[in-house]
Amino acid sequence: MTTKQRYKNVIEYFSANFENAETELHHSNAFELLIAVSLSAQCTDKRVNMHTPSIFKDFATPELLANTDFETLFPYIKSISFPNNKTKNLISLGKMLVSDFGSEVPEAIEDLEKLPGVGRKTANVIASVIFKKPAMAVDTHVYRVSKRLGLVDANLKTPLEVEQVLMKNIPKKFVAEAHHWLILHGRYVCVARKPLCENCKLSNFCSYFETTQKGKTFEMISINKKSKK
Repeated sequence: MTTKQRYKNVIEYFSANFENAETELHHSNAFELLIAVSLSAQCTDKRVNMHTPSIFKDFATPELLANTDFETLFPYIKSISFPNNKTKNLISLGKMLVSDFGSEVPEAIEDLEKLPGVGRKTANVIASVIFKKPAMAVDTHVYRVSKRLGLVDANLKTPLEVEQVLMKNIPKKFVAEAHHWLILHGRYVCVARKPLCENCKLSNFCSYFETTQKGKTFEMISINKKSKK
């Protein structure tokens, strides 16, 4: 199967079965999503969603976030991974939004990446979800799933390399949604330690299944046939 055919099959499947896929991080505006995505680094969306309601309530604007201090904000974040750094970054983020961007979340990826604690992945999430730009955020799920499916070379070393290949091969109109397709597939089916290939509808055009699981399936069929004789 060619790479072009693989992309076509994957896009057709997700388009038909996961229409309107979206982030699982709770938010009601750009500022809230920016906070949520910043907190979600190396942390589950579920845990982030447990703590953001109180943050959104008590620090509802960049000004309120900018004018707080570490001791005040830290208790809201202490149960999330890397709370010290994330607390400091959020306060600095609030200050920069006020001083450099008129208390508005910037639209350009280059400007988003200037914000403390905001890397390319977070910037791409904001650009795609809030501003509807064809941006591909590559987190650990997208990185893993795109390699397993065979959408990108398994030897690629960085998220940026994966992002560039995906952007080159996925039509622009599907890019923003494809980010969520791959995340959700990686979160619930193509999980890290033991992918649930038996429940996956993509196995017929999955590189990982072709090279590892298919042989095991044939072996089990052979064993079962012998045991029945």
